[in-house]
Amino acid sequence: MASSSQGEDDGSDTAALGREQLRQRIIEAAAGLLAREGRDAVTTRAVAVAAGVQPPAIYRLFGDKDGLLDAVAEHGFAAFLKTKHVDPEPRHPVEDLRAGWDLAVEFGLANPALYTLMYSEPAKETSAAFKAGMEILMGRIRRLAVGGWLRVDEELAVTLIHATARGAVLTWLTLPEDRRDPALLTTLRESMIAAVTTREPAVRDPGPAGAARALRAALPEQTILSGAEQRLLTEWLDRLAAVQAR
Repeated sequence: MASSSQGEDDGSDTAALGREQLRQRIIEAAAGLLAREGRDAVTTRAVAVAAGVQPPAIYRLFGDKDGLLDAVAEHGFAAFLKTKHVDPEPRHPVEDLRAGWDLAVEFGLANPALYTLMYSEPAKETSAAFKAGMEILMGRIRRLAVGGWLRVDEELAVTLIHATARGAVLTWLTLPEDRRDPALLTTLRESMIAAVTTREPAVRDPGPAGAARALRAALPEQTILSGAEQRLLTEWLDRLAAVQAR
């Protein structure tokens, strides 16, 4: 009986592996069509031909064309995630942020059709790879906050960084080639840096806002305060962080 059960398990695993390999082959075929010929070229029939399968296989694995495009977008987020270098303790947190922004923009410019698909609809941002990428960005922001470099709240900083990178790429891609001035990207990046970070660590400034932000960022790591004490201190720090240093 044990041998029979083991054989059934092996057969199930083999079938699952074969299904996943087929699914990946179809996604890569669709991504190739997207890159070479644009979104309109990604039809179920064309993808089936490129992947060497029958169209029903696409419907069985992805439901419909929209499901396939969602899978291609997820494939794009995963590919972008692989390009990200994570330094847990960068010597220069602001330069680390600048490099991360550049990396995101470079990926978008190198993969215009894929990037447009990835960021054309907010629903795509529920993907696991997208969320993992955002976790990396939030880690960068947390290090800036702990070091006293952050000018705004962490959540707003994440939004500003993500929005400027995405806006830079999508704006660049809509411009005629003879109007694509690299100064646009540099200016957007430096405007973001100026809006999000301070020239010097804010904790060295006389005002309470920078010190409050730095302490608030480090607060979850402490174990001395009780839950009630931590909530009260967080409320005080939120109020102090809202005060602009004079």
